[in-house]
Amino acid sequence: MLLIALGCVALLLGGSLLYPGFLKPGYILQQLQIAAFLGIIATGAMLVILLGEIDLSVPWTITGTAIVVISASGSSNPLVASLAIPLGLCLGIAVGLLNAIGVAVFRVPAMVWTLAVNAMLLGAAVFYTGNSRPNGEVPWLATQAATGRTFGIPNAFLVWLVVAAITVWVLKRTVYGNYLYALGNSRRAVFLAGARVRLVMVATFVLAGVFSSFGAILLLGYTNQAYQGMGDPYLMPVISAVVIGGPSIQCGRGNY
Repeated sequence: MLLIALGCVALLLGGSLLYPGFLKPGYILQQLQIAAFLGIIATGAMLVILLGEIDLSVPWTITGTAIVVISASGSSNPLVASLAIPLGLCLGIAVGLLNAIGVAVFRVPAMVWTLAVNAMLLGAAVFYTGNSRPNGEVPWLATQAATGRTFGIPNAFLVWLVVAAITVWVLKRTVYGNYLYALGNSRRAVFLAGARVRLVMVATFVLAGVFSSFGAILLLGYTNQAYQGMGDPYLMPVISAVVIGGPSIQCGRGNY
């Protein structure tokens, strides 16, 4: 961690030498705003990695959520339009459940199953949109959360701080957090101890889907549009952020 901290300091100092405005508060706040989308999505990926698995369905969970939200918000039915954001989060829950069924119930390797789910989401999105950009308005709440500011601080960054605080509390202070670390270290030992292994795995994948959808909604509010491949650039940065940020890729170790 010390080497990572020193590397970050070196990058900041190097950036300030190349670009005089690099360390100005306005620029830093802008970068924190953009980083919040990645940070929130990576929170779910971190939980799965602590479990000892990996989720490769992130890209099209993001894209699918954006398509659902913007399509629902443009519906002629006022009730559907008002539920655009909850419907987007429901997609994340559904994807998480689908991932959990494959990995926890059918015991398919997570890398294989979640990549297959990602491909299925891609096909479903292309079928629904006809490979064109969906029409609709971005919900006001998503735009405000992504681009608005409170006392000069980006709302997206404040949301990320709240997510981070809750995640740290869950990992350190709850039974679920203890089970998550224990499963990452020895799944067999936790099973023999009488814990409900499958339930913890299902909860973890569902949470990962929800965080991906939550980040997608903020990203939608920032870009003000949904488009094919919207989540494609996020897969490797999400995994890299988790591994560099603290949790071990060998699972069961590390923190937020």
